[in-house]
Parts: sequence; C-alpha cells; structure tokens
Amino acid sequence: MFEFTDRSKDYSERVQTFMDRHVYPAEALHEEQIASMEDRWKGVPPIMEELKAKARGEGLWNMFIAEERFGPGLSNFEFAPIMEILGRSAMAPEVFNCAAPDVGNMEVLAQFGNEAQQQRWLTPLLAGEIRSVFCMTEPNVASSDATNIETSIVRDGDDYVINGRKWWSSGIGHPRCEIAIVMGKSDPNEERHRQQSMILVPVHTPGLEVVRMLPVFGYDHAPHGHGEVTFTDVRVPAANILLGEGRGFEIAQGRLGPGRIHHCMRLIGKAERALEAMMRRAKARVAFGRALADRDTVRADIANSRCEIDQARLLILHAAWKMDKEGNKAARKEIAMIKVVTPLMAQKVIDRAIQIHGGGGVSNDFGLAHAFSEARYLRIGDGPDEVHREAIAKLELRSLN
Repeated sequence: MFEFTDRSKDYSERVQTFMDRHVYPAEALHEEQIASMEDRWKGVPPIMEELKAKARGEGLWNMFIAEERFGPGLSNFEFAPIMEILGRSAMAPEVFNCAAPDVGNMEVLAQFGNEAQQQRWLTPLLAGEIRSVFCMTEPNVASSDATNIETSIVRDGDDYVINGRKWWSSGIGHPRCEIAIVMGKSDPNEERHRQQSMILVPVHTPGLEVVRMLPVFGYDHAPHGHGEVTFTDVRVPAANILLGEGRGFEIAQGRLGPGRIHHCMRLIGKAERALEAMMRRAKARVAFGRALADRDTVRADIANSRCEIDQARLLILHAAWKMDKEGNKAARKEIAMIKVVTPLMAQKVIDRAIQIHGGGGVSNDFGLAHAFSEARYLRIGDGPDEVHREAIAKLELRSLN
C-alpha cells in the first residue's frame, strides 16, 4: 500500500477543506456568470478571480510544479491525490493555478526555458496573471505521431518564421491567453526525432489567426476553449526557441509524462463524484415499488465502479511513484497503461451514473453529461488508446528477450 508523505497529506486536507467551503458552493454561480456575459470569450467570471485570490492567500497555489524555486516542490506522487480532489470540479484546477494546458507549459518553461524566457513568461504564468496555449495537434496529419507534424519553423536571420495550421489548441480562446508554445519542423532532413522544435509565440503576433473555436460534444468550454489556429509568416525572435533546434520531441516527452498523471487523476476525481451521485440517486429513486439501490443490477454497477476506480487509482499512483524514482523514460510503459485504462474506466462509471439518473443524466442538471464528454475525449487527447496499447505491447514483447 502506498503511503503519502505528511506534506502531501497536509496539502490534501487543506485543499479538501477549501473545496468544501468555497469551490463546490460556487459551481452554480460560476456557470451563471459565464452564461450571463455579453461575450463569453471576452470576460472572466468574477467568482473565479475571487477564489484564485483566496487560494493563493492560503498557499494552495502552483502545487503541481516539482521544482521548489517555483512552487512547493511536491513530487508527482505527492501531488497525485491533490489533483484527484481538484478533478471533482471542472472549475477547481484553475482556482489553484493547476489547470491545463498551463501546468504543462509552466513545466516546460521551468525545465527547458532559459532565464530570459522564464522571466518573461513563466513568472506571470506562475502568478496567474496570464494564461497560455500549447499548439501541437494538426488537422491534416495523425498528430499522435509527432514526427508527422507539418508546421514549419524556418530560421531567417535573427528570426524564425512559422507557417502551418493547428487545432485543438486548448486555452487559445481565453482573454488572458498571452503565449503559445508551438511545435513544428525546423529541419525535415534531420534524423526523424530531431526534425521538430518548440518555439514561444506571443498570441498577438501578426499572422497568428484563431479561425474558429471547436466544441467538444457540444460544449465549447468558454472562456477557455479549443481553437483552430493558422500561422501565416508568423515572425518571432530566434531567442524564442526552446532548448535549441531539433529538441522538440525531447521536450514533448518530458512534458507529457506528468501531464498524463494529472489528466488521469482528474478523471479519478470525476469518477468518484459520479459514483457518489449514482449511489444517492439509487437510494432516493423508487421505481416499481422498490428503491433502485435494492435492485441487483444497480448494486452490481456500484460494486463494479468501486473496483474499477480503485484499480485505476493504484495504477496511476504506481506510475507516479516510478516516475519520481526512475524518471519518465523508465516509467513510459506505466504512463501508457494509465492513459489506456483511466479514461475508459471513467467513461464506464459516468455512463452507469447517467443510466441511473435516466433523462436527468443526459441533461446539464447533474453535470454527468459534461463529465462523460471529458472522459470520452481523453481517450483521444494526449494520444489515442491505440497508440498507447501499441507502445505497451512493444515494451512487453521486448521484455521477453
């Protein structure tokens, strides 16, 4: 059995208390404030800013980042149970400045950025003053294989010029989004995994255009959102390159490991909340003379959900522990495993909760439809199931020799 550190337990308890006192009671108001804005893409709900100030005041801020010079220095394993708690509410990660894609972008800047890049972009991100976007996925190629990326990053004197089209660029719609980390090809003649680079592009640079915002199962996630973005002769200083030309794939591998822990633990939180809703509904709802909780099929759904959630959680904690002990590369099989198992588990558990809620389950009244959509799209985001299964199988077969 994994034992969490005293520091991890302390943060978990404080976050749980904050959630109970401030976040859960504010969820409905948060949705109302977004819906009431004249343009939902140009404003920030006041309640979000109030809660962010409170969280920062209580020292519950930037808990995701492992480097002590930028945050509390919690390891992946220490932060995992905290992210589970945050995952129970769609608004919670931003309240604590632990929301994607900012967490991944801040980790990239902390790990791979130089001092000037950190001062210009990491400092305001850590302060929650701005937000960011990660532009990798492209509509015209299978972007789960990063070597397919077609966006070009070409050196021209003291600048780089960027041309290409991206989509599912999460965060680009936010009015405070100021900086994009863009992945593209800087040398198509290099070795396959040295062709890609990452570069910092301020989102107001001429030639960068947000073509449209993309809904996810009908949810547009304003004011955050996911955009399709074009880059037409976008020119930025050569100093904006991250780590150096040809290092993009290396940075991506470093970025995605912790990010997958975060995604999966958030899904554990969503699954737990769905199971709680399922049990409350089963106890309260009477059909054909009996409470739903007295029916064998419903009790089986509850039991199976508990087993599956706990199995997935232990798998994630093992992956986080191995990452901390041996590094991301040594834990790549375990990271791939959690990415296959957890979204599918959450999808099944939330689907059972929807079924027990009947017509209410597919409405917006209980939050289950939205949670289901998030679980489903994360079977594609950060690499589809098939890619991770292929990686697991290769590593397994290799271990046989």
